[in-house]
Amino acid sequence: MIVHKGKEFHTNKDLALSVIGGRWKIAVVWALLHQSPLRLSELQKIFPDINQRMLIRQLRELEEDQVIHRTVYPVVPPKVDYQLTEIGQSLEPVVTAICDWGDTFHDFLNSN
Repeated sequence: MIVHKGKEFHTNKDLALSVIGGRWKIAVVWALLHQSPLRLSELQKIFPDINQRMLIRQLRELEEDQVIHRTVYPVVPPKVDYQLTEIGQSLEPVVTAICDWGDTFHDFLNSN
């Protein structure tokens, strides 16, 4: 039994899926793998279909799980950017494999 953030997980797979699961988390990690650091406004431009509230929620969850690091600069107006941590960067082969599978699945759907 694994306990993380007050929740119990039966396997490491369940734990991993709770960290990177969600509609936008893998996409955010993918964006940060390709360009980092990114500000909130830059992420919103990359993902125009996500509303700001949901994006901030996904970023906070990734930060809580130490997948990303949030840097707040002491300037006015406030400047905040996001980048992957070392454990977040280790997701690169996972995210790449998921994106590659997405391409394969898209081709499969188009061929039927």
